[in-house]
Amino acid sequence: MRWFGVTALLVPALVTAGCVTSAEPQPTPCGKRIGVFGPLSGVSANLGRNVREGVELAVEQYNAAHRTCSVEMATFDSQGDPKQAPALAQRVVADPQLVGVVGPVFSGESQAAVPLLNQGQVVTISTSATETSLTSHGWTTFHRLLGNDAQQGPALGRYIEKVLHAEKVFVIDDTGAYGHGLAAQVIEALGHRVVRSATVRSKQLDFSEVVAQIVAAKPDTIFYGGYYDEAGGLLRQARDAGVTAAFVAGDGVKDEGFLTRAGQAAAEGAVITCPCHPPETAGGQFFAQYQERFGRRPVTYSAEAYDAANIFLHGLDAGRATRPDMVAYVNAYSGTGVTGAIRFTETGELVGSAGKVWAYRVHAGAIVTDRLIPEA
Repeated sequence: MRWFGVTALLVPALVTAGCVTSAEPQPTPCGKRIGVFGPLSGVSANLGRNVREGVELAVEQYNAAHRTCSVEMATFDSQGDPKQAPALAQRVVADPQLVGVVGPVFSGESQAAVPLLNQGQVVTISTSATETSLTSHGWTTFHRLLGNDAQQGPALGRYIEKVLHAEKVFVIDDTGAYGHGLAAQVIEALGHRVVRSATVRSKQLDFSEVVAQIVAAKPDTIFYGGYYDEAGGLLRQARDAGVTAAFVAGDGVKDEGFLTRAGQAAAEGAVITCPCHPPETAGGQFFAQYQERFGRRPVTYSAEAYDAANIFLHGLDAGRATRPDMVAYVNAYSGTGVTGAIRFTETGELVGSAGKVWAYRVHAGAIVTDRLIPEA
């Protein structure tokens, strides 16, 4: 502290003495970092991996074209736990080379981390956090590249009512920001068709209590709001108990981990919705490039993550190498990615995302595209 004070006093003296000082160097994109914030280990790690791989592909392609001025990818593993998010956000803010974050992946960790990231002027683009209120807090740095649950919930209701023709729906959620919020939207959309609701816990293994409630209620359809690991365990145990009701879930279940956890027989026919693009519809060479790089087809949120990373990379190419400049660049961004046209509203929502909710179905051991759910 003492040394800082002496230095501060010397600077004006040098200027007064007429010393010639050079202009402050302009920030350079070289060595800047783009963060990936989400579950990279733990029971929900698949969804975080999907995002990380999309970012990794974009960064590798950028560096191949900028060999003398490369950028880096930095990872921040939340394990999907909102309690870990604030400390990770502080690490992000403390890294002066980090100019933007793809994520947070989940809604609960977004609620916990984004206030700190916003305060630190770290711009974020989530490819997957769909909880509706995330864009209502006045944050100037939060954006998302897909629709929210105020759109997904009613779409789920329409699908359950008009495609499945359900009359008795049992709604279950994991009490988290995403799962509970989406379940509430579904309950509102279905009204009298909901015969009962219940909750489970994150990382729960024994679902016998809620399965007994399902058996007693005799629903024709079960809706689950939450993530794939608990959804798979719940469905497996329900099928073992003789429950034959249709099973429907939101985008947090759209992962092969659900099939593994539930087992192919139990998962067959399950319906999963997502306000994200089917990976096979991604534009350009993304599908082939992703498959060549990672040895598997693109999966949930990978194309969105690729687009999010490229927005930051375009910003660096445009000379936006400081956090305030990058915030302004993303807020005003207008372009086309592999998922389509990208432009954000003043609150950070994706322009044109309303109504674009897809239904997917488990068929022959794979999650395949079913249909775009009509808006009405």
